[in-house]
Amino acid sequence: MIKKKKVIILIMSVLLTTTTIVYAAANYPNVTAKSAIVMDATTGKVLYSKEAEERRYPASTTKMMSLIVALEHGNLDDIITTSTNASSTEGSSLWLTQGEQMKMIDLLYGIMLISGNDATVAVAEHIAGSVDNFAKLMTEKAHIIGAKNTNFTNSSGLPDPNHFTTAHDLARIAAYGYKNPLFTQIVSTEHKVLPPTVKGDIRDLYNENRMLWFYEGGNGVKTGYTDAAGRCLVSGARRNNIQLIAVVLDSETMWSDSKTLLDFAFAQLKAETVFNQGDILKTTRVTNGKSEVVKLVADTSIVLPVSEKDKDEFSTVIDAPNMLEAPIVKGQKLGVARVYYNNTEIAVVNLIADESVERKSFFGTIIASAWNVFTFFIKNFA
Repeated sequence: MIKKKKVIILIMSVLLTTTTIVYAAANYPNVTAKSAIVMDATTGKVLYSKEAEERRYPASTTKMMSLIVALEHGNLDDIITTSTNASSTEGSSLWLTQGEQMKMIDLLYGIMLISGNDATVAVAEHIAGSVDNFAKLMTEKAHIIGAKNTNFTNSSGLPDPNHFTTAHDLARIAAYGYKNPLFTQIVSTEHKVLPPTVKGDIRDLYNENRMLWFYEGGNGVKTGYTDAAGRCLVSGARRNNIQLIAVVLDSETMWSDSKTLLDFAFAQLKAETVFNQGDILKTTRVTNGKSEVVKLVADTSIVLPVSEKDKDEFSTVIDAPNMLEAPIVKGQKLGVARVYYNNTEIAVVNLIADESVERKSFFGTIIASAWNVFTFFIKNFA
């Protein structure tokens, strides 16, 4: 029988209960955006914010959620036929014609690299039957991941009084997206050539997000503009295992604003190793084994962004049995270690056996039992 018990190990005692921290510094950012935020994607830690909870129009930054819903509900190899409605969609375009057929994965690149509104409608209709139904899926997903001040009425970001979000919610959406490797791949693609279709030639696409070119570590995510929203940019950058997200809404200088925010945030953070692959995180007793204990080690390393101001907000929970029964195979998963920031789980690593433990033979078990009985009497009656 395996007896399981959670063992809690505090890396640093949790002293603060706030979910975000805004850092004060002499070089505090000065940005033109009406709303702005820069956030660490792993922990959700906010390093700077300006009117980040104020409702605003997101313009084409909306398409981040369109991509997330498409990746989670669609089949990338599906062939999508462009409807009249999709082909006549206003605004930025992938130049789809009525009846033109294209793979979903190609449409997704067209959505994120050059902001094809027509492509978002084609994908929405294919997955949900209509743009309205697809927008409901988008809103539901936004609320599930914590973007509760967001409401979507379309898949493109075209103006609508009931289509709104906040800078903080957009950062949350981007952070969720980065957990999906294909999301990351698409939003960080600088150049993509889409194959020709029966009704169209090849499409040579260059990402409109200049941060991919001029900012070190730039790896996403989406531009946006309408008269109502102003110039908007959600930008991502990764350096030294730290993934940051900056959001600027209604900005006069969105590129320099974003660079200012990312520079500021990277200066505040340092990547620190919580534990390395192979570190022993627990030793567990073994019954009926040739060895009495087995060491549980991390199967991978965990590196997290930490600032001087929030070291006390990290903790780790070791969830593994206190007793195991042989046989045990080297590399066998025997538990997990969960890392928390402000009581929110941000990383998980498997705990595996660092060596095999063979089961005792029947004769060996009899001898061990007899010895246990003998030592019991010696200790209690001698």
